[in-house]
Amino acid sequence: MSYDLVIKNGWVVDGSGLPRYRGDVGVSAGRIAAIGRIRESAREVIDAEGRVVTPGFVDGHTHMDAQIFWDPLGTCSCWHGITSVVMGNCGFTLAPCAKEDRHLVIRNLQRAEDISVEAMEAGIDWRWTTFPQFLDTLESLPKGINYSGYLGHSALRTYVMGERAFEKPATEDDLATMERELRGAIAAGAMGFTTSRSPSHETPDRRPVASRVATWDEVRRLVGAMGEMNAGIFEIAGEGVDRTDDDPGLRDYQRRLRELAVETGRPVTFGLFTRRGAPKVWRTYLDLLEDTAAAGGRMFAQVHSRALSSVLSFKTQLPFDRLPVWKELRALPLPEQARRLRDPELRRALVRASRERDEGKALGTEARPVPFEWLFVMETPDGPHRSIAEVARERGCDPVEAMIDLALEKDMEVFFLHPVANENQDYALELIKHRRSVVTFSDSGAHVSQLMDASLQTHLLSYWVRAKQALTLEEAVRMLTFDTATQWGFTDRGLIREGFAADLVVFDPDTVGAEMPEVVNDLPSGARRLIQRARGFSATVVNGETVLRDGKHTGALPGKLLRGPLASRS
Repeated sequence: MSYDLVIKNGWVVDGSGLPRYRGDVGVSAGRIAAIGRIRESAREVIDAEGRVVTPGFVDGHTHMDAQIFWDPLGTCSCWHGITSVVMGNCGFTLAPCAKEDRHLVIRNLQRAEDISVEAMEAGIDWRWTTFPQFLDTLESLPKGINYSGYLGHSALRTYVMGERAFEKPATEDDLATMERELRGAIAAGAMGFTTSRSPSHETPDRRPVASRVATWDEVRRLVGAMGEMNAGIFEIAGEGVDRTDDDPGLRDYQRRLRELAVETGRPVTFGLFTRRGAPKVWRTYLDLLEDTAAAGGRMFAQVHSRALSSVLSFKTQLPFDRLPVWKELRALPLPEQARRLRDPELRRALVRASRERDEGKALGTEARPVPFEWLFVMETPDGPHRSIAEVARERGCDPVEAMIDLALEKDMEVFFLHPVANENQDYALELIKHRRSVVTFSDSGAHVSQLMDASLQTHLLSYWVRAKQALTLEEAVRMLTFDTATQWGFTDRGLIREGFAADLVVFDPDTVGAEMPEVVNDLPSGARRLIQRARGFSATVVNGETVLRDGKHTGALPGKLLRGPLASRS
């Protein structure tokens, strides 16, 4: 027998959590055909000597719904071992929506997810109205990795209600139409239904995104429709009741989530982080996971592998950008900013201005004034990171002066980190290890100038496995492959087994990790974004074809649209 591809001489970490073993992996027709010692010939051979061979990583929380139209590879995720992603989280999707109404969908996405309007207008070929038509459009696009998608509540609401979606509760006719559209989407292959009730999600004109106007009864009815179909996952961005330890709405919200999971029988999932301002709340969510399971419901949390941090820089956003003196400076081209920052008089004015109160309301991961003890210099990808307060003490200067000097010393290339969640890494590890959590919350495709979390998978490997030795390699790989694939129902991915789809990653466990971020202007219309490459990856294989070799695209585009279970059965 001859194979299309053989990966030879590697240490196979098969995704199950079982110990690694030495072996070859043979691939034919996009599937794993043999595992062991392979002596037959192959069209392509990858020598994995000194490397591990694992299943491709699965990311269950992305927002690549727009990006897929101009970036089939799914950067930056593909650089970090991701071979399959789930889009459409937090209620934000591009469908259902007719082209002439696309401004409604764009309004939901623009501020809440930090996706450039100009990039969406220039980069999206809008040729659908319904969600099934959208899936057919995605199927026709070139793809380097595999994509799947939820139906988002904000898009569904605006499709049915138009401008009323941002202002009014749904009528019975509205609800019946939404339910019908949801059923059609699930039957066509939507992975489920998502919503946001988060106060962090606003439109550019400071109104709630459409899903936030919905009543809880509307949410129950729509998730209940999935329950009647016995298909689909429900993902929710929560109600903002976890910012303090004593929020009176927390217990009621968690009760409603538990009852929804038990009543409908559908898996319920959400992001779970620790917060220094509410140090006790996260444990109540762990209790909720267990209580729901005990009551017969299915619920799992999506967790991060490190602090969730805004990435700040003179090239993107700074905490002081809305203050008048700073606003004037930041409107200038970057070289002119650098020149003026050497003016002692202006520097004194900038320092004084930084102490003024910012009347603007920052949401989510938008930059905001923060104690300098909680603003860090990103000198290496993984840290540890020194605070600006610490650097200022070392230099004997004001913290703002320290930030300016650091930027000038590095030709404006320095990055600063503001952790907005998961500040305590001991707690983060506890979340990572919890039996009802999955490590997946990259937000890839969104917050493109604010976050750089597509590297959370490589951070798990470089920091928690190699540097801290808090996890074995086998445990970490299982978290990134089998655990995620299973929760999202990708029944033929996430393990190295004969007959499974040949999504595979070859990397060096001794060097794998993230590189430093960069700011590039590679979006349609020249809009900017943060990117972060990786090191240590020798090859990424998707559906049996090598897509990346040593981080470089081979030209292959073998990715597929992964439809949900009802479409798969049909």
